[in-house]
Amino acid sequence: MNRVGCCFVVVLTLVVSSRAQSEKPPNVVLIISDDQTYTDFGFMGSDDVVTPNLDRLAGQSARYVNGYVPSSVCRPSLVSILTGLYPHQHGVYFNHPPPGFAALTKSPAIGKAEFDALRERAASLIRSHQTIPRRLAASGYRCFQTGKYWEGHWQNAGFTQGMTTAEPTPGGKYGNKTLTNGDVVAHGNGDYGLSIGRETMQPIYDFIDDCGDTPFFVWYAPFLPHTPHDSPQKFFDLYETRTDVPKHRVPYYAAISQFDDTVGKLVSFVEQRGLDAHTLFVFVVDNGWEPDVVRYRSASREWDHTKRSKRAPFDSGLRTPILVRWGSRTKSATHQAPVSSIDILPTIFAATGLVNRSDEFPGRNLWPSAIGQKTLDSKQAVFGEIYPGDAASLRHPERDVAHRWIRKGNLKLITTHRHGQSQAWGNYLDGDALFDVVVDPVESKNLIGDRQFEAAIGFLREELDAWWDPDSD
Repeated sequence: MNRVGCCFVVVLTLVVSSRAQSEKPPNVVLIISDDQTYTDFGFMGSDDVVTPNLDRLAGQSARYVNGYVPSSVCRPSLVSILTGLYPHQHGVYFNHPPPGFAALTKSPAIGKAEFDALRERAASLIRSHQTIPRRLAASGYRCFQTGKYWEGHWQNAGFTQGMTTAEPTPGGKYGNKTLTNGDVVAHGNGDYGLSIGRETMQPIYDFIDDCGDTPFFVWYAPFLPHTPHDSPQKFFDLYETRTDVPKHRVPYYAAISQFDDTVGKLVSFVEQRGLDAHTLFVFVVDNGWEPDVVRYRSASREWDHTKRSKRAPFDSGLRTPILVRWGSRTKSATHQAPVSSIDILPTIFAATGLVNRSDEFPGRNLWPSAIGQKTLDSKQAVFGEIYPGDAASLRHPERDVAHRWIRKGNLKLITTHRHGQSQAWGNYLDGDALFDVVVDPVESKNLIGDRQFEAAIGFLREELDAWWDPDSD
């Protein structure tokens, strides 16, 4: 073969190789913060909290700054991310199944066998749903579960590998619970998986290295910045001498910076392995959390959360930034339109080339906006629902729902459901509420009785009931 022929073969090989590489589905790393309010990031405008790694990731991402989770407590929120469904659709609208956490853990009649059986009844619900890892695994991905995860064994959600097995961990610091009769059980929120981030990142590193050329999905949901806020001293040092940071916020901020540090390590590892240009990073928070200066828990020597954040129907518990970054594919830009964490599943499926029917999942595909091809409709509504942490029964969300909410444009309507009681669960609101969350982001002025909003309230109620009306179930 002459020199021209050789050059042609080399060029053709490079073109084919480049095309094959570009057509290979991306790896996916889903990063989920645990208990962090949407304002507590540098890239979201905070001058107090130190988050350089998340700020760097955000600077390279499509940023959805008005993201929401459907429910402001971890388990239903996490299952909504996994399934792309609302809590009343996937059925996991609680943290703890009947008879509730206190009875499960403090009843002398309940030992490990019954505790595990009662939790398994709820954990089995996810087996009937398509999930991100189940779909990706069917397409040839290896899928690794780490961190926060309530659904029993990692196989239940369709992961091909994982850290959570619904069994207690010998010496487990965060995932074990001792019952009244002395039996040690897995708490239910992640057991050994909760060591990720707090104690080690090595399982993820080993998994990625072992994947070779096989595309992978990593569920990185560390138990951070969730309580206990027992971060290494170097993270407390970032705040303890600062006069501009209130003392009751220091432990929480230290935990945020610890989480941020682990995100930096994970992203750097992917970059050092030369995988960055072929890895899709997605970031979201499971629910908000704010420390309350007047709610100090002396037993654990920690500040409890405010009643306007975690578990509540307000934005401090529901809002989250959502970040989407895949090398040069995505465009660094800020998107103001409200979006939802249920949009993450169809977005990942679109980015990885998976096709689903337009009616298969209720969320929006954000991928066209993430790559700069489409502008989102700012008037499209987002929805959600608030429940007690303990379920009264399985498969009956209409019996437990305390609030439903809709945000459309600037307005957010919250409906209250008392179920014949004098007040709704949590006592967050006396009745229904309407807020202009742009003018009034802390939701301090209830506009429900303002006559100029009567028509808007009527339209919002109709749309909320069309989404889900518990009285029709």
